[in-house]
Amino acid sequence: MLSAILFDLDGTLANTDPIHFTLWQEILKDYNLEIDQEFYQRNISGNTNAQVVAKILPQLSAQEGEQMGIEKEAMYRQQAKTLSPTPGLARLIQLTDTIPLKRAVVTNAPRENAEHMLEALQLTETFPIVVVSDDAPPGKPDPAPYRLGLERVGVTSENAIAFEDSTTGISSAVAAGIYTIGVASTHNPETLLAAGASMVIQDFRDRKLWEFLDQHLALNI
Repeated sequence: MLSAILFDLDGTLANTDPIHFTLWQEILKDYNLEIDQEFYQRNISGNTNAQVVAKILPQLSAQEGEQMGIEKEAMYRQQAKTLSPTPGLARLIQLTDTIPLKRAVVTNAPRENAEHMLEALQLTETFPIVVVSDDAPPGKPDPAPYRLGLERVGVTSENAIAFEDSTTGISSAVAAGIYTIGVASTHNPETLLAAGASMVIQDFRDRKLWEFLDQHLALNI
């Protein structure tokens, strides 16, 4: 029985990756690193700031990396004052109200960013349950964030689905035993399927998604 939907935040509820990509380009120039979209998707998208720094800038101390992350996210919040939800999200949220289905956000974003994004999207009351990376270290791709998300909504993995746009997020949700649907906002469908997604959609208007929901919600009756 489908009882809950867990949503990633960046790239899933809204496509914020272009902002993050530009900021990382600017920051990494100070370290003589020129990055393109492919590098960003492979090494940065979906990761925590700590994971990014450890992978790309191992010469920095943990304290230096943490400070970089704080400054980068402050710049992000300045640029992301208004956001547009992923097309079809309103219809999906309405469905979760009608059935009803439990819902939560599970994200690698810092809490301040998550709260900022949900406020900008006018979804703060829609998602009272928000799991951030600090709640369940080490964050995605580890399954800990999604396991905590399941615990907080009070649903087993067999009765939930997750929406994710990154390979790290998909790995996390799949490792937690959740049927995971990839949202191809930041990566191509083949990459998301290879990461473990059971299905890939372009956005929440995708007919495949609604056929899937109709089929599984019919089993709830």
